[in-house]
Amino acid sequence: MKFLFAWRYFKSKKSTNVINIIAWISVIAIAVGSAALILVLSVFNGFEGLVKSMYGDFYPDLRISATHGKYMQLQPTMLQKIHQIKDIKNISLTIEEKALLVNGEYQSIVFLKGVDSNYQNVVAIPKHITDNGKYELGFKTNPAIVLGAGIANAIGADLYSTDPLTIFLPNRNSENFSNMQSAMNSFNIRETGIFRIQEDFDNKYAFTNIDFLRYMIELPSDFYSGIAISLSGDANIDKVQSSLQSLMGKNFQVQTRYQQNQGLFSVMQMEKWIIYIILSIILIIAAFNMVGALTMLILEKRKDIAVLKALGANSSFIQGIFLNEGFLLAGIGGLAGMLIAFIICFLQQKFHLLKLEGGSFVVDYYPVKMHITDFILVGITIFVVAVSAAWIPAQKAATKEFSLKSGE
Repeated sequence: MKFLFAWRYFKSKKSTNVINIIAWISVIAIAVGSAALILVLSVFNGFEGLVKSMYGDFYPDLRISATHGKYMQLQPTMLQKIHQIKDIKNISLTIEEKALLVNGEYQSIVFLKGVDSNYQNVVAIPKHITDNGKYELGFKTNPAIVLGAGIANAIGADLYSTDPLTIFLPNRNSENFSNMQSAMNSFNIRETGIFRIQEDFDNKYAFTNIDFLRYMIELPSDFYSGIAISLSGDANIDKVQSSLQSLMGKNFQVQTRYQQNQGLFSVMQMEKWIIYIILSIILIIAAFNMVGALTMLILEKRKDIAVLKALGANSSFIQGIFLNEGFLLAGIGGLAGMLIAFIICFLQQKFHLLKLEGGSFVVDYYPVKMHITDFILVGITIFVVAVSAAWIPAQKAATKEFSLKSGE
């Protein structure tokens, strides 16, 4: 009954046209605000998904490393037990060490990863190798290196050159670190490929085979920096992580892909909430229009309120009518805004209408990804705004006494 009254008041012609204008302004403002929220959150989701996919190609599903120190010691029996855990698809053993890479007069500090032959089945580095290169890491006595694009540019690496690069690695057994020749081990190494994933990786990392790196830093055969693990598609990553942590013990840490780069993903989540809060201010501003529309409607319908009270309607009933009127204004605007945002996002996904300027991006258009949770969140926000905006005018309509004779 309350909603029927509210619906009739919404549709009925008002004695003063400005009431209709203010009501529709509030509807349009809420529609614009809700559409803006959905659109911006969807674009943010698109960029977030793009970044996660790039980082996902570099970081494995799970990584085991030492809780303290750079290296960990692993017995063959432990590796067998890891293989036996359900949903583990592939594992790869890795060693990581800082190195100096020299090409003639050019040089650069790199994080050199020594990986085994199974590493390409754990992460997707090979698919990011640029033209004319290949993912080839060589052998212990004939090593090869795959460089990040930023490192390749810094040292002027050329895949067509027959001149090898020279790599310098710390001599762990040296007793005289002031002498370059005794403090560092050097070896000529050929470049076979250049990968381009993301600037953070391209400017920092290079890959070679694990046997060569172990030989260069004179690391014992059962010592590693980490174990990279990929899981089957339907695996419960939290369950596998828990099983691995129980197996490995407190001297090892098992991290998911996001935990390996927790700082980045925490910042991304924080940015999303900040964007949501800022854009919600648009809806709060729209609420001021709604307050004005409802206040003027109450003045317009003061005789109706007096009649309803004379017929026995209590304050709660009167208040409910104008609360529902607020829900109508907010609901129509909110649904219209969500529909507009859905159509725009769908068209952008389908036809890539809005392009990104410049040619240095991974994609040349704004990526969008709609999440049902964003629509629910915006719907809840609109509801809260509607209640907040309609409560005071509805309360006044319920408590104020209007005269049926004079209409005042």
